Amino acid sequence: MASGAAGEAGRQLWAALNHLVRGRPEEGSPAVAAGEAELVSLSRAPDDEERARALSAILLRRAEQDAVFQAGLAQWQQQARTLGTGPGETHNTISGGTQRSPVLQGRDFSGITFNGPVERPTE
Repeated sequence: MASGAAGEAGRQLWAALNHLVRGRPEEGSPAVAAGEAELVSLSRAPDDEERARALSAILLRRAEQDAVFQAGLAQWQQQARTLGTGPGETHNTISGGTQRSPVLQGRDFSGITFNGPVERPTE
């Protein structure tokens, strides 16, 4: 996600994490290490698992001390899960002949239906 590997959705998710980490704490929230340095470090080397673990650890500590941050992080994590930014690659190849059926290339599809009922406009 930090490298933009998840496309536009990944970039938006990365921007949302930046906003969450760098956002101003709510009034009454305890002063804790924000994780900004770890966020910057990971953005410079997005494939570095050690940097990702360091960011994760500090965000966890922050969430344990700040209920508002914890709620925002939980919401962000749910968005990340729906994006499917986990490990794995997809290599799609179509060769030979003419394709006469729908062809999808990608990863992590859901809710796709082929040959379903045709919706006709109502008059």
